[in-house]
Amino acid sequence: MTRTAHRIRTSATATAAAAVLFAVAGCSSSGGGSGEAAGGVPVVKKGKLTTCTHLPYPPFQSEQNGKVVGFDVSLIDLVAKNLKVEQKILDTPFENFKTGAFLNSGQCDLAAAGMTITDERKKNVDFSMPYFDATQALLATKKSGVTSLADLKAKGKKLGAQAETTGESYAKGQGFNPVAFESSDAVLNGLRTGQVDAVIIDYPVVQGWLKNKANADEFALGENISTGEQYGFSVKKGNTKLLDAINKAITDAKADGTYNKLYEEWIGPLPKAHS
Repeated sequence: MTRTAHRIRTSATATAAAAVLFAVAGCSSSGGGSGEAAGGVPVVKKGKLTTCTHLPYPPFQSEQNGKVVGFDVSLIDLVAKNLKVEQKILDTPFENFKTGAFLNSGQCDLAAAGMTITDERKKNVDFSMPYFDATQALLATKKSGVTSLADLKAKGKKLGAQAETTGESYAKGQGFNPVAFESSDAVLNGLRTGQVDAVIIDYPVVQGWLKNKANADEFALGENISTGEQYGFSVKKGNTKLLDAINKAITDAKADGTYNKLYEEWIGPLPKAHS
């Protein structure tokens, strides 16, 4: 998601790690316990690159036909392939990403969750180079007639946002008290059921929702809100070997065109500056 100060998903009431799902990349070795991947990169589970995320958050990560897929997943698959291991994905509460709890406890090697890089988060985790420029968007029901946050405020309509995200923080910074939803699915459901009249969330998420005709018929895109946010993958502080491997995969993907192909596959047309 995009935001200004805080970032992404689950509220404190969220349950702990849910299903363990797998995204395959390259060759892998078997066995339990910690180990090392190619190049001496430490991993918490031998033969695996364990990624913490919070589902669902399409187009960055979501489950389709029993498998977790998305833009983030595909990029980390490239890292796993280079390290000659297999990516293993854990669905976990988002508040732990901000503190680095799952990284520090050795449950995960990295976090990939459409997560905005912020100074606050940098106190607890180390971020990769930015891999995505993000903006917020306002999506409203057509019957509300809302096209902007100013319009929403003037009409006294209700605003929703995903809990613990930079979208929620931005809304609060603009004087709103948004209804907080645990996940992006819950945000959309809140809009559908009339709990709120509009929501603020990352623009790529809105793009994905509006590909569905039923959503496009019922909801209208309002203003895009540029907050200068960028997404990064996070690792435990001091894990420079894995951080270097992640940065190399991103750099190589941008150089050989793989990044652009994945962007178009999962998100849509490239911004003009990248075309």
